[in-house]
Amino acid sequence: MDTINEIKRQELPEEQEIDLIELAQKLWKERKFLLKGCGIAVVVGLIVAFSIPKEYTTTVKLAPETQDAAKKSSLGGLAAMAGINLNAATGADAISPDLYPDVVQSTPFLLELFPVEVTDKEKELSTTLYDYMSEHQRKAWWGYIVSAPFKALGAVMSLISGDEEESEGLNPYHLTKDQEEVVKALQERVSVSVDKKTLVITASVQMQDPVISAQMTKVVLENLQNYITNYRTQKVKQDLEFTQKVFGESRDAYYKAQRAYAAFEDANRNIISSSYRTEQERLKNEMTLTFNVYNTLAQKLEQDKLRVQEETPVYTVIEPATVPLKASSPKKALILVGFVFLALFGCIGYLFVKDMFVAAFKKEETGA
Repeated sequence: MDTINEIKRQELPEEQEIDLIELAQKLWKERKFLLKGCGIAVVVGLIVAFSIPKEYTTTVKLAPETQDAAKKSSLGGLAAMAGINLNAATGADAISPDLYPDVVQSTPFLLELFPVEVTDKEKELSTTLYDYMSEHQRKAWWGYIVSAPFKALGAVMSLISGDEEESEGLNPYHLTKDQEEVVKALQERVSVSVDKKTLVITASVQMQDPVISAQMTKVVLENLQNYITNYRTQKVKQDLEFTQKVFGESRDAYYKAQRAYAAFEDANRNIISSSYRTEQERLKNEMTLTFNVYNTLAQKLEQDKLRVQEETPVYTVIEPATVPLKASSPKKALILVGFVFLALFGCIGYLFVKDMFVAAFKKEETGA
């Protein structure tokens, strides 16, 4: 029994080697068919690759100011290596940098980009981003063929129902169908990522025009900076506004008490009486009290102004927005290689399936 098993184990590699040789011989015999399939795949791949509109991506990098001393310590460095944002954990910032991508992808943020004026590379088109995204986007020729029936069906349905959607402006709470489609398109084209270790912000925008891509990347970065700044300084700005209001009231009260005391002094010269001294002391105390309040609020006003300045984040642009010279997509070489591989494996699969059917058909004939 052991001898039989050893013989089978010795024969198995030989059979496998024979099968591989037969497979190679078969593929070599069908090389014309395979080359023809690959040639067709090359032609189709080139047609597809050159039919897809070019896309240009602009990327910028921004380094925020580090205000937490813990981030500079060895503990902060170890936490960053472990993927833990120690600054966010300690609550130094009301908004975590991990939320920046969600902020940029949010509908209110993207709606602020709609009225931005953009100009293409040839300077033949100057319009808003919304108009550019909704009316001036190119797509592959098959995209027009696929979308044509749906557009026709939608037009017919709108005529039948009589509910023609009209936009009387931009309402964030009630977007039209076209506005919602533009928002979804921007969500795919605008992206922001944050390095958890260095907190470097990377923003990128992909557009069909290189100049518009660079323009919108700059705008997205500026809007994100303004959003973060407003978020971080919102509380201290509210405190500053309240202090300014109370400071103005205390100043008016002090000036009023000062005028009342001066008027009393002018009206009661050379008068010596207990009632005069009492009223004089009262007015003087009132003026002193209002002055102390006025002086205290003046100091607090300056402190609140300094707090606003301290809470305002400072950013350093590591990599500014520049007009991309090369298209980021489509990857023509990758598309071509993909079509060739698909055609090659498809042709090989076809040959195997054909041989299986031929063998099965012959077996049925011999059996009959």
